[in-house]
Formats: sequence, structure tokens, C-alpha cells
Amino acid sequence: MAQARLHYTSSVQGPNPSEDRAAPVTLKTLRRMAQRGMPFACLTCYDATTARWLQRAGIHVLLVGDTAAEVILGFKRTIDMPLDVLLALTAGVKRGAPDTVVMGDMPFMSYQADEAQALLNAGRFLTEGLADIIKVEADATFAPLIAKMARAGVPVCGHVGSKPQRAALEGGYGSAGRTPAEAAEIVRDAVELERAGAVMLLIEAVPAEVTARVLEATTVPLIGIGAGPACHGQVLVLQDLFGMTDTPPRFAEPMASLGPQIQAVGEQWVKRVADRAVGGPGYQMKPPAPSASIRPKGKDEHSGAGRHAD
Repeated sequence: MAQARLHYTSSVQGPNPSEDRAAPVTLKTLRRMAQRGMPFACLTCYDATTARWLQRAGIHVLLVGDTAAEVILGFKRTIDMPLDVLLALTAGVKRGAPDTVVMGDMPFMSYQADEAQALLNAGRFLTEGLADIIKVEADATFAPLIAKMARAGVPVCGHVGSKPQRAALEGGYGSAGRTPAEAAEIVRDAVELERAGAVMLLIEAVPAEVTARVLEATTVPLIGIGAGPACHGQVLVLQDLFGMTDTPPRFAEPMASLGPQIQAVGEQWVKRVADRAVGGPGYQMKPPAPSASIRPKGKDEHSGAGRHAD
């Protein structure tokens, strides 16, 4: 697929989105960026077309999150995300952005009930979903499962802090780590998940002080969402960043207003249709083909009278 490839050398020297990148972004790239103090950008994404444009923009990681349940499928909860649908969306994003790290998000009950099934589902994200890494909302009790995934060759990002898949326990979405006990538990979770083999961590909706403690206690790249500016990478839901959601979370400051723009274009299209002025050059009838010349029949044509008898 022809793409405007972005400048990103294998030695990770100064990303410049306006230039041609020499190599794909990989997990190794992200580790080097984290080690050198170079922040990397992440966004959620759910389709190949958007993924192609985000790769051209220089986004390093595309997370195909279970937030698709809300922003794509129209549910009110992330736990309603079907596994097979998320696998298909993940594969589409990777086909759209083959030179970008694509993270598949393991949805609710795809890994909690049975470890053997969890391993199979994680493998499906790498094979069917074409993902480079999977994300699991997990605390320290999931360390044995993370270890089995790592042993099987599945790169895992452990999601700590606020965990949307557990929102029912709290009566809704919210922050985490705002008491000393909660903060200590989050740090412990992060440490145990890294020890089990997680190659990346994501921390959500915690005070910056908690993020600082996790950064001090771990060595793998840490992606933040609503967790302060110190993380190695930052992620937001694309629809929140682009101004397409009515009530974005407090940590998601929109950088565009695509929602009202989409509405305005839709209204203009309604008017065009009503005015029978849909635009475009349209199609024209082809000119008639020239008529074939007609010869009068001779006595030897279409008649047996002039044929030689054999």
C-alpha cells in the first residue's frame, strides 16, 4: 500500500512527522525511546482508513481498545465489546498502519475465567488480529497468567490504575490511587506484572504522584491516560481528542471539533439532496457505435446456388 511514510530512523533520532521514516515503529523502538526520555504518542483507532492517516501523522502506537463498544457499537459500557468483533477491528487497523505498533485490547471475560482460554484468545490477537502486543486490565493476582502468556511468546501490556472493565464494582467509571493504600497497591500491581513478563504498562486515571512512583519502581515503557505528563507515552480515545464525544473525561482536552463539523457537512448534504444539486460531473451516454457496412448478397453468398459441389 502506497503511504506517506514518516521519518523514524532505527536509531530513534528525533522523530519528524513531516519526513520519511526509514523503519517501522516496533516494541524495540518504544523501549529505546523510553530509555532516552523521548515521549511517544498513542491513540485509540478502530478502522483501517483512520489508521492510515494516523500513521502518516507519526502516531507511534494505535490501541484498538474495548472503548469501541461505546464509540463504535453504541453500548454504554466497555464490557459489552464482543471478542470476535474486536479481533476484526484490530486486524483492520494493522492493515491500515503496518508500520505502527498496534495494541489489541483483550475484552471483558476473554481472559478472566480460564487461563487456557485466555492464552488461546491472546494468541488469536497476534494471529487473526495481527496485533503487535495485547493489553490486559490486571492486578498482581494476574501475574501467573501474564507469565504464561509471556512464556508462550505473547507480548503483554499490563493495565493498572483505574480499570474500566471493573467499573460495575465501583458503580461507574472513576479515578484510582487517591489514597496511600490505593497508591501502594497500584505500584505493587505494576511491579508484579513486570516481574511476570509484561513488556509494557499502561496506567489510567491516577494522580501524578502515583505515576512517579510506578516509574521509579519499574523499567518497562509506561503509557499514561489521565495519569500526568511524566509517562513515556500518552494515549487518549481518538473521539475525545477530535471533539466527537459529548462528555469526554476530564483529562481528555479536545484538539479539534470534528463532531460539529461532521454535523455541518451532514446538514449541507441534506440541503444538496433537497435542491437536487448533489455535485460531481456525473456520467454521459457513450456515442453510438458506427454502423457496419452492408453488402448486397451475391449469388455465391448465403445461397447454395453458386457453391462448388464436392
